[in-house]
Amino acid sequence: MARNIEIKARAPQFDLLRERAAALSPDAPLIFRQQDSFYDVPRGRLKLRQFDDGTPAELIFYQRDDRDGPKVSYYTRSPVTNADAMHALLATALTTRCVISKERHVYLVGRTRIHLDRVDGLGDFIELEVVLAQDDDEEGGEAEAHAMFRKLGVPESDLVAVAYVDLLNPVQEPLKVA
Repeated sequence: MARNIEIKARAPQFDLLRERAAALSPDAPLIFRQQDSFYDVPRGRLKLRQFDDGTPAELIFYQRDDRDGPKVSYYTRSPVTNADAMHALLATALTTRCVISKERHVYLVGRTRIHLDRVDGLGDFIELEVVLAQDDDEEGGEAEAHAMFRKLGVPESDLVAVAYVDLLNPVQEPLKVA
């Protein structure tokens, strides 16, 4: 499985973060809307990602801890040629947990992807993904994520431990019968 280091925070100063990210990135940002349909699975998270700009859809499975700060994420991606048919199949076989729609601004700084997200129904967020090669150590990626958040001026008090799907549609714990 591929892996990266992820860290996420609320972005109350979205426009300021966009300026800071643009100053760090050698290229103009990629800006697009995307929709992630999440499905209940026994472990990890499974989502079908669709893009409004015609980029091919992809099925993504990933596993990571839910905690503040940088954490390793193990993931597998597969291209999807017919997103509607794939969604119909997955929605039939599994429960569709939630659909997340967002506008994403992506800035590339070395091996780090800075995502500035405007998430429908949730607000503004910043997420970093430090892409790790097979031989890269996770501690170095975590240090890089911390350093990038410091450069961008993201306070630790804004950190978010969970995925957007968990913020918008928390998993309900089963009731315990006494």
